[in-house]
Amino acid sequence: MEFDSPHSMGTTIVGVSYNGGVVLGADSRTSTGVYVANRASDKITQLTDNVYVCRSGSAADSQIVSDYVRHFLHQHTIQLGQPATVKVAANLVRLLAYNNKDMLQTGMIVGGWDKYEGGKIYGIPLGGTIIEQPFSIGGSGSSYLYGFFDQAWKEGMSKDEAEELVKKAVSLAIARDGASGGVIRTVIINEDGVTRNFYPGDQLPLWHEEMEPHNSLLDIWGAAAASPVPMAE
Repeated sequence: MEFDSPHSMGTTIVGVSYNGGVVLGADSRTSTGVYVANRASDKITQLTDNVYVCRSGSAADSQIVSDYVRHFLHQHTIQLGQPATVKVAANLVRLLAYNNKDMLQTGMIVGGWDKYEGGKIYGIPLGGTIIEQPFSIGGSGSSYLYGFFDQAWKEGMSKDEAEELVKKAVSLAIARDGASGGVIRTVIINEDGVTRNFYPGDQLPLWHEEMEPHNSLLDIWGAAAASPVPMAE
């Protein structure tokens, strides 16, 4: 076991804009090599009342970036006397990621709502580029989702449609990506505020050849022993 490996959120993170706001989603598996260090981590971090960030890559790197950005945004809000915009928050993340690109291993998605531009999603991948997009995906599980989003995303979705898309995308990635797993967390941000939702792993849809959830490996072995496969003649 690679217990000394850095904690990595080999992850699936998703941000989707809809008519009136944004929905952010993530799985909850944090790995140390092949060992699952935390099966229920929260990868969607609050930066301000109206802006959140999805974190992927090195857990330590993404946490320190979000901590610095939260601090700077707090100062910014006091100086201006009003909440920071999503664009300002995303550009602070970009600034830290780009200026420290030789040392950081983290990709992030910043999403939120402000009174000037409404709901916005910004992708800030490894290296510190910033890209404003109607939807953004990141982490190891995102490799399995590009074609799905090309087909499934549409403009002018409702809040419920957008959250359903995020849930489906993350559950699909969990089914294929060994570094993604656990539960699904979503954050909905709009003019009315923020809503956090939690979907346990045993309530997620099962995809191709996925096994049903069990409390223990012993349940699986017990079922296998109870119904042995007949030998071919």
